[in-house]
Amino acid sequence: MEKPVSATEANREFSRLLQDVKKGDIYIVTSHGKPVAKIAPIGEGSRFQEKARTLLFDRLRAKPALDIGRWTRDELYTR
Repeated sequence: MEKPVSATEANREFSRLLQDVKKGDIYIVTSHGKPVAKIAPIGEGSRFQEKARTLLFDRLRAKPALDIGRWTRDELYTR
């Protein structure tokens, strides 16, 4: 569960927040009531990255390859 914490409180209590994050807690840091950052265990982001990578590769595999012929080096680098 994500817990909101103000930037001021996060600054004051950073060591405690890190201890909680090690236990699996997630904090949403707010500034003037608006979310600006997330403090989460390191594995949290890699799970999303792995899912995104899997979705991308699945999408690429579903598309047929196109034969567009050969390009010259100049054609590759001209705008």
